[in-house]
Amino acid sequence: MASNDELACVYAALILADDKVAITGDKITTLTKAANVSVESYWPDLFASALADKDINDLLLAVSAGGGGGGAAAPAAGGEAAAPAAEAAKEEEEEEESDEEMGFDLFD
Repeated sequence: MASNDELACVYAALILADDKVAITGDKITTLTKAANVSVESYWPDLFASALADKDINDLLLAVSAGGGGGGAAAPAAGGEAAAPAAEAAKEEEEEEESDEEMGFDLFD
């Protein structure tokens, strides 16, 4: 879980990005002080350097786009190679089902 220092810096960076203001350590510190939140002195500079050449709006859009689940494999010529892949997928599904049947549950 993120610490309060990290969260304060994240929110400050989001505020600056929303206002289309350059994200610097000094501006993050100013916002956190204005919010009456004390953060360790290294956090604002760490966030500013991590976000120096990045557009937060692009990062947010990339996250909300769903991300990668991996692409499907290209079909093999003749379809012979596709059969083992399908069998492997069936075996994985069967393994998952067998764990459930054994009574193991995270919330038991």
